[in-house]
Amino acid sequence: SLVGVRPEADFMLWKLTERYDDLRELGTALNGTPLAGWLTTPYSYLAASEPSQYFEQKSKRPRRVIPRGAPYLVVYPFVKKRPWYFLTFEERADAMRQHAEVGGKFVTVTNHTTYSCGIDDQEFMPAFECEEPADFMHLMMTLRETEASRWTERDTPIFVGALASIRAV
Repeated sequence: SLVGVRPEADFMLWKLTERYDDLRELGTALNGTPLAGWLTTPYSYLAASEPSQYFEQKSKRPRRVIPRGAPYLVVYPFVKKRPWYFLTFEERADAMRQHAEVGGKFVTVTNHTTYSCGIDDQEFMPAFECEEPADFMHLMMTLRETEASRWTERDTPIFVGALASIRAV
């Protein structure tokens, strides 16, 4: 639920699937409800899970996003500044290791960053589950002091949703 938080949206759906067609089917099902006449889609973000190129993967299996069911979900579109990609791989990897090390200290926040480059208007779609919105705010206040943060071009709009059943929403 985003009620009372964002003026352009009262709720968001976080759909995790391995089939693109599931997204179309969900949209079709929503359009077939009596509520459809009052619905708009101010934002829609498409992303796919991929292993990070900066961290060694323990498994060769594809990475999956597995929600833990935290009370809050924070999502936003993310774009890096183009000069980031002209740094050496080692410079980028060092910056991302520092970023991950800092982020790992916030144990009440779970990061589910997915990739959108080429399939939507942003490069990444970070989704963070947290116990309280303030937990995420403290994480972001700390991360903005890392090297990787200076390469951020865009990371808005930010949506903070409270976990709720579709009927409650």
